[in-house]
Amino acid sequence: MDGRELVRSMWVFGRVRGPRALRSVWRRRRADAAALPERGPERARVPGRVVGVEPLPGGGIVRFARSELRVCVTVGAAVFWGWDGAEVSPSYAVAGEVPEPDTRVVLEPDTEGGWRVVAERVTVAVSREGAVEVRTPGGVVLRRELPPRWWEPVGGGGARWVQRSEVPADARFFGLGGRAAGPRLPDGSYRLWNSDPRGAFGPETDPLYITMPVQWVVADAGTHMAFYDCTWDGRVSLREGEEGAGSGHDRPGLSEVRMSGGPLRCWVLVGSPARIAYGWAQLTGAPAVPPSWALGPQHARWGFGSAKEVRRVVAGYRERGLPLSALHLDIDHYDGHRVFTVDRERFPDLPGLAAELRGQGVRLVSIVDPAVKAEPGGAVYEGGARVGARGAFVRDARGDVVRGVVWPGECVYPDFTDPLVREWWGGLYAERLEQGFSGVWHDMNEPVSFTPFGDMTLPRSARHALEGRGGDHREAHNVYGLAMARAGYEGLARLRPDERPFLFSRSGWAGMQRYGGTWSGDVATGWPGLRASLALVLGMGLCGVPYSGPDVGGFDGHPSAELYLRWFQLGAWLPLFRTHAAIDAGRREPWEFGPEVLEHARAALEERERLRPYFVTLARLARMTGAPYVRPVWWSAPEDRLLRDCGDAFLLGDALLVAPVLARGVERRAVRLPRGRWYDVATGRAYEGPGLVLVDAPLSRIPVLARAGAVVPVRGADGAVELEVWAPPPGRAGGGLVVRDAGDGWERAEVERYVSRWQGDEVRVERVTDEGVVAVGPEGVRVRGLRGAG
Repeated sequence: MDGRELVRSMWVFGRVRGPRALRSVWRRRRADAAALPERGPERARVPGRVVGVEPLPGGGIVRFARSELRVCVTVGAAVFWGWDGAEVSPSYAVAGEVPEPDTRVVLEPDTEGGWRVVAERVTVAVSREGAVEVRTPGGVVLRRELPPRWWEPVGGGGARWVQRSEVPADARFFGLGGRAAGPRLPDGSYRLWNSDPRGAFGPETDPLYITMPVQWVVADAGTHMAFYDCTWDGRVSLREGEEGAGSGHDRPGLSEVRMSGGPLRCWVLVGSPARIAYGWAQLTGAPAVPPSWALGPQHARWGFGSAKEVRRVVAGYRERGLPLSALHLDIDHYDGHRVFTVDRERFPDLPGLAAELRGQGVRLVSIVDPAVKAEPGGAVYEGGARVGARGAFVRDARGDVVRGVVWPGECVYPDFTDPLVREWWGGLYAERLEQGFSGVWHDMNEPVSFTPFGDMTLPRSARHALEGRGGDHREAHNVYGLAMARAGYEGLARLRPDERPFLFSRSGWAGMQRYGGTWSGDVATGWPGLRASLALVLGMGLCGVPYSGPDVGGFDGHPSAELYLRWFQLGAWLPLFRTHAAIDAGRREPWEFGPEVLEHARAALEERERLRPYFVTLARLARMTGAPYVRPVWWSAPEDRLLRDCGDAFLLGDALLVAPVLARGVERRAVRLPRGRWYDVATGRAYEGPGLVLVDAPLSRIPVLARAGAVVPVRGADGAVELEVWAPPPGRAGGGLVVRDAGDGWERAEVERYVSRWQGDEVRVERVTDEGVVAVGPEGVRVRGLRGAG
């Protein structure tokens, strides 16, 4: 803990009545000591030699002297393996029905006493000692899992385990949830335990709010994703490989996954990044589509304080002609920080305020924390006590309700791993809808209990339902936020069935995209925090969560005008575009930073609104294909090693490349281009990739380049959707997909496909339909890049 974190911890400690926090720590440690005795002597175990096999649909079981391995390749070419009887379910990540095995797969003998599972797009080889290799159909090894090792208490109990893996020497690692050091993960150790970092964080802080054992590996041999479906506390250690010079040997890249318990089971997806993303969405669930208004600019602050201040801020946007889609209320609008309440003195008519703002095109979004104040007579506390036979709240091993300390004081925690509790909690959102809120954001749901030291969470021995299986917090902690998101999303869908819920969550786990998105949390104000913001959005997108964004300007401190503007310009190109700040960090409205910043921020806001149809398209395509809105620049060319190392730019869909300014005083910056022709959208100048180009980045804008041939839906002057077409190179064609806004309900979206090509000295645009190709007239089409097309 550094000095800043210590100061914040003591501030929090004092704000929430220090003695109560100390009692909470003492109770937690006492409960863990009683219910989780020391493991004592342990016995190590490895699989041993192969003793037999049993063919099954999709693969089979390979039995070893001291273990057994189930391997299955599904119809979609996803590979699953589980040790010691570990099956696909139960799983918090896997959505719906278990994927069907591919019955065409063959289990056959391999060399030196091993076995292999041969499928159309992948081969899985199992050695006689228990190593598992994932190979391309041509035999190239993408990943080699060494024989695992378990440590089992001599006196009985669950085993902890380690799985070491080798990848090609040129491979680069990505993923693992929200990692501020990414998007390419440097060598080091990464904890798998969702954590509040005790204050604002930067690139060096780990872990953060969302950790996932989801690993992307990008190499010359191919791209793959490995997902270890285990929710327990763990750690992933990564070391990139090194290619041998001359006749020297390659040193492979290494990954080591250590888990404190739970099943050893793994999914591997191989292929192009787009194919992997699609397979991941098929496995873990399609991303929720936010309502179209949630793709516009949003404003938040911890400390609006009153309805008067809310009206002042919204009026400031309106008077200056700045677009605003939503305003978020933090915990200060609650009565004594109690969830599902309203401070009637500061917000005497919240429904009226919400209706008034909605008439101006601005929605209200409410924070929702999971902690419930432990107060006899409290509506939520008393209602939770009547849920089921044991009540809604997490209990310890002795059957007593677990108590912690959060903003309202002493609190209890709903057990969202119980279906009855999720149904009850989801019903409570009726109060939020009655107050006029259009969406919610979940906070403090790692979950958090304030302490002056140690993990700010519940006792590890706390008991959870875990869908009826039963277990403790060691298994439930990482999925607590995911289960809360499910409760909120399903509750909102029941209560308002004609509208898609809008929900995003600070914590979660693999599969959380089914219920909404996330945001950066308390990212530190500063240039390193700005860089971390981009890393988090890219990392979460690769892990299947496409809707995310940072606290524009940073959560703590006071950004300079330049830093605020550069953050604002980046945020305008990210899925969730929201300013937010701590209670003592000052105001973050664009006009607070002077007239020059205001005008440049206005330009960023207007461009975001002009591109709203493109964001609507990306949101719908993310649900259909799993592809994130924001993608690393290697997405379409993972074989390009220089692109793998590029972490300071990103692709927005297929059409645009955004190169934010991430350092002070920069007015020109280098941009690494993928293959093809790219146009600077501000100047129209054309650049040829692959290569490194120097592009102007004045304070008024950040570099954005459009792919030649791209067809991009934009909002025209009259509000209708127009097609912005960037001229393809001579003799080449381009195109794009368009999904028009079908409303905020559950309407089926129609995908329109367009092709751009030269015809004589003109660029023609055609729509491809089931009936054939239809030319698109010049009205509603704007061709750009003609000066640089030759």
